[in-house]
Amino acid sequence: MSKFWSSLVSQLKPYVPGEQPKMERLVKLNTNENPYGPSPRVLEAIRAQLDERLRLYPDPESEQLCSVIATCYGVSPEQVFVGNGSDEVLAHIFQGLLKQDRPILFPDITYSFYPVYCGLYGVESQLVPLTGDFEIDPQDYLVPNGGIIFPNPNAPTGRALPLVEVERIVAGNPDSVVVVDEAYVDFGAESAVTLVDRYPNLLVSQTLSKARSLAGLRVGLAIGHRDLVEALNRVKNSFNSYPLDRLAQAGAVAAFEDEAWFNETRQRVMDERARVTLAMTAMGFEVLPSSANFIFARHASQKGADLALRLRERGIIVRHFDKPRIDDFLRITIGTAEQNDELLQALKGLVN
Repeated sequence: MSKFWSSLVSQLKPYVPGEQPKMERLVKLNTNENPYGPSPRVLEAIRAQLDERLRLYPDPESEQLCSVIATCYGVSPEQVFVGNGSDEVLAHIFQGLLKQDRPILFPDITYSFYPVYCGLYGVESQLVPLTGDFEIDPQDYLVPNGGIIFPNPNAPTGRALPLVEVERIVAGNPDSVVVVDEAYVDFGAESAVTLVDRYPNLLVSQTLSKARSLAGLRVGLAIGHRDLVEALNRVKNSFNSYPLDRLAQAGAVAAFEDEAWFNETRQRVMDERARVTLAMTAMGFEVLPSSANFIFARHASQKGADLALRLRERGIIVRHFDKPRIDDFLRITIGTAEQNDELLQALKGLVN
């Protein structure tokens, strides 16, 4: 702590991202990165930008990218907002749309950046407990509030709400912004983007870091009513008019244009998720139903922290959260077949 810090900085409890270890031989299953690389068309598009144009600022409005996204989702470009990863998009959402007179609502077990944004922007919040099965109950969100945000699928549980239940929350809160954070939606859940033209209070955020294998490029987006998108643009242009560089815009456009690669690689992840779930269940693990590119699991006879440490000793990194209700769970990213085989072999030895 320094005497030069503002009172705000002194009170912040920053988000702690998943570890990026420097170990040489490693099975890295802790940060939900896609085990398969981006489309070759993405790499080609980025290479094509490596010329003297790098001296110029990129398009501040990312018009080509917004147009491609709009076409993909059947909306207008004016309904699309893009930013430097979905974390920046969410930050603008908290500042521009969720700082209201009443507390906002989000689950007690969810993306741990949400309370960090609340602390940074002075947003009052109220935690809504998940059910005993770690599900979101839409009925719990039909109460007075200053806004609602939840991931679907939820993180770190991986459980997803059916679209009809998401709509129940949106329709039941006509005077509040409802933000559906769909970072993992492409691995088996139903997107709420299909509802945005019917509900002016709905905003859907997504990322290219997961299903489109571009965590290193940092591209996120939001889709919703033009008024909501205008609010985000006003915040963005008061903070950083050029959030996406030339390479990121070109790579993201190419990623959306290569649907075949997108569908092939996400299906491989879903197939491996089913295989790993079956194998771990046979070992005595409780594995929550997942619609994400990870699973959330615990073993009746093993402490989560101990399992994570012993896996690490074997060169396998998974995510453990030392938090109430979930401290015995491990969040395990679905890797390649070879990585998953190493994980399963190690777990078999540990639990037996």
